[in-house]
Amino acid sequence: MDVECIPFKETGYFSKLICDYLDQNEALRPFYNRFPLLENFEDQIKEKQANFPKTHRKVLVDSLTAQYEGFEVSESTQAHIDALTNENTFTVVTGHQLNLFTGPLYFLYKIVTTINLAKELQEKYPKQHFVPVYWMATEDHDFDEINYFNLHGKKVKWNLKASGAVGHLSTDGLDEVFDIFAAELGNLGISERLKELFKKAYLEHSNLTDATRFLANALFAEQGLLIVDGDDAALKKLLMPYAEKDIFEHTPFQTISRSIEGLTQASADYTIQVNPREINYFYLKDGLRERIIEKHGKYHVVNTHMDFSKEELLKEIQEFPERFSPNVVARPLYQEVILPNLCYIGGGGELAYWLELKAYFEELDVTFPMLMLRNSALLITKKQAEKVKKMDLEVRHLFMKQHSLINKKIRDISNIDIDFSPQKKLLEEQFQHMYELAEQTDESFLGAVKAQEVKQKKGLDALEKRLLTAQKRKLKDHVIRLTELQNELFPNQSLQERQLNFSEMYLEMGEDLIPALLQYLHPFEADFVVLTH
Repeated sequence: MDVECIPFKETGYFSKLICDYLDQNEALRPFYNRFPLLENFEDQIKEKQANFPKTHRKVLVDSLTAQYEGFEVSESTQAHIDALTNENTFTVVTGHQLNLFTGPLYFLYKIVTTINLAKELQEKYPKQHFVPVYWMATEDHDFDEINYFNLHGKKVKWNLKASGAVGHLSTDGLDEVFDIFAAELGNLGISERLKELFKKAYLEHSNLTDATRFLANALFAEQGLLIVDGDDAALKKLLMPYAEKDIFEHTPFQTISRSIEGLTQASADYTIQVNPREINYFYLKDGLRERIIEKHGKYHVVNTHMDFSKEELLKEIQEFPERFSPNVVARPLYQEVILPNLCYIGGGGELAYWLELKAYFEELDVTFPMLMLRNSALLITKKQAEKVKKMDLEVRHLFMKQHSLINKKIRDISNIDIDFSPQKKLLEEQFQHMYELAEQTDESFLGAVKAQEVKQKKGLDALEKRLLTAQKRKLKDHVIRLTELQNELFPNQSLQERQLNFSEMYLEMGEDLIPALLQYLHPFEADFVVLTH
């Protein structure tokens, strides 16, 4: 398998905020704890060990043991659960929604990065033990984001009217989705493994949480991946002191708002990913997940008739912690309260909102984890790589916007010069003489000279565009081949990993897919990886 690495900054698919973070821009230094370099984990280990309550480990292990009841647990996963009772055991975590059949391909990249990070840490720090964790977003309620996946350019969708936490959803009706999926796969021998995997996950488990646990476990159990469900009363009980500060004192709202202000001052180009609310918790019960707001001296559950006094809500928190569900701002805190965690591995959008949270963690005296950008990859076949070579291009060129790529190719292969830069330079030299003449004779003439220069430059631009358009027509076959190839590798003019489901790559690579990712995706190599198979 051939490997090519492209700096994230050169792909054009990553925000200025993330590129600056990867460059360790000094303006971002106040917003993270330690940059994820292998040697920096030593101090992170010490800090987390000193600040993580020993009592939380037993609660965590008991909850995980209960969560895995009824599931086949690999030796390495069981060893990781058992090891969590030890004060020298730490986690590295990624999180993801309960997307149908894993959703986009980068689900695999997140988990592979996490597994490989744990392995590299184990090698560097043999006296400690490191556990890779996948945190399931079981309490999320945005069903429309998770109810489909793409296969062969088609959307395989679960049509269901849903409400409440998606993890609670019954898998009834997914047999119809399976029929669509199976028909699309056909009867190739390699497709039988995928059909069996879908059947066992979704048709033999009663809810989406259990289906997703089975699926992730089937794909990564050999690697000892630990799968955590935060929708758990015992684990939530550990979070409730922090929930009370949020609900009654609005701690994150004030602190995170100041951090956001600091980020926007650092650069106007930084996009703010999430904004805190005065209360960052939902009320979760019986198919309901709605925001809690303070209204007329009461605590009201939006879109219901439920109201609580402060005393009543405190009693509810203490008696039913499982009914309080953190939002996107509070969930990271929950994770760090219950796990002996060192690092969070996420995509660019996730890291962007984590960078808003450090001061909030500090105020609550919870260790802020290191933040690592997950690996990204483009998987291409040898046949596709040959096409790139025949077109006298490099794979990195295919990351360009399509119109820019086409224009570049037409200019490269055209037998006439489409670049009018020399003519523009000559025009500027001629007008410079006119400016000098105007200054010597009549300065009021300067405006007219400037207007004429602008007019003539626009004329040259228009002629250059017309010539380029004419050449595109003449070289139409080249344009079509190039467009088709880029559309294959960048479906919907987006990154492959954000569009394709892993099953499409499995049909090409079979059982070699995950081992190849584990071999070639290295967490500390901050480049976009192109794998030719």
